[in-house]
Amino acid sequence: MLPLPNNFNTPRNLPPQSHNAAPVRQLPAVHYSLLLAGLTVLVFALQKLDSILLPILFAALIAVLLLPLVNRLERWKLPPIWAIIVALTAVIGALTLIVYLFGTQLATLRAELPLLQTKAIQFFDQVQQWASLKFGYHPMSKQELIDESMRSFKKGAGGYLGTTLSTTAGVLSTVTLVPIYIFCFLYYRDHMRQFMFRFVDPDRRTSVLTTMDKVQTVVQAYLQGLFTVIVIVAILNAVGLLLLNVKFAVFFAVFASVLAVIPYIGILVGSSIPALITLVETGSPAKAAAVVGVFVFVQFLEGNFITPMITGSKVSINPMAAIIALILGGELWGTPGMILSIPLTAVLKVMMDANKTTEPWGFLLGDVGSSDEQLEPRTPAKGNFLTRWWHRK
Repeated sequence: MLPLPNNFNTPRNLPPQSHNAAPVRQLPAVHYSLLLAGLTVLVFALQKLDSILLPILFAALIAVLLLPLVNRLERWKLPPIWAIIVALTAVIGALTLIVYLFGTQLATLRAELPLLQTKAIQFFDQVQQWASLKFGYHPMSKQELIDESMRSFKKGAGGYLGTTLSTTAGVLSTVTLVPIYIFCFLYYRDHMRQFMFRFVDPDRRTSVLTTMDKVQTVVQAYLQGLFTVIVIVAILNAVGLLLLNVKFAVFFAVFASVLAVIPYIGILVGSSIPALITLVETGSPAKAAAVVGVFVFVQFLEGNFITPMITGSKVSINPMAAIIALILGGELWGTPGMILSIPLTAVLKVMMDANKTTEPWGFLLGDVGSSDEQLEPRTPAKGNFLTRWWHRK
């Protein structure tokens, strides 16, 4: 039999026992190294899975835009499946009409390319003669210019052909898959919400539901407002170009309005092409400058009046963040990545603003003067008639 414990056989000099294990603290270098490694793996996975992720992301954004229409159709006692089908049919019809209009404009522009090329060579000769008389510049002959252009075209023809074929294949696959994904997102939206709830404790589900509703409302308002801004800017650009009697005014107006969501770069690219064509067509620098003036004036109205009135300042992205997002999106996914970069950055900002931990990063993405206190849409000023009229809609 073992002896009973007493003061002589009790172990001595042992540390006090604790039921709670001491937390393991990581060194900052280890923490940030793991974070950098995780980001590297994430970027690699996003780049490798672009053919799968891009249709899903496009479908998710379009589904968010269509959700209010689907909800309204369901309130009109339309079955969910038919409500989604009607909404998808409306979107496909609108996109088909836009593609048709753009196709006719592009066909007309392509038919006039030889004439524009001839006028461009004549204008180039005039500029060379002026530079030769003014600065003693040795002019380049027409044949040298044509030969140099042909050499450059032959050198890059293979790359252009491969890029065109890959882009066409990607567009066809995306066009096929996106409607299917949109239907699934809209039809299983409640099921996916219940799936997300299963990761949250029951006592926190009410707050999570409130946050999700706020994020969804603000994202819908931003995307709808962005689309409305593009339409308004396209109409204003078209009116200005039609008053100046610019060829392909509607095409260039819509093209520039889509690019207008890109700070600084959009107005530069959107106005330079119609200005150059106008300069070659008419030979008048004053008229080309007037074309640029139309785009600059419309961009001023868009930045100072139209966008603040419609989208507000809750999810405004500052120009530096937008340009960085465009560069990163282009490096990651090419042209589709540039298209998705601005909306995804806005969605990311809204989700960061909803979480106290990541709220400073959402504030960093926001524009100067944007509020970071709450996610509710801004209350319009009572004295502004246009603002009251818009929010009454």
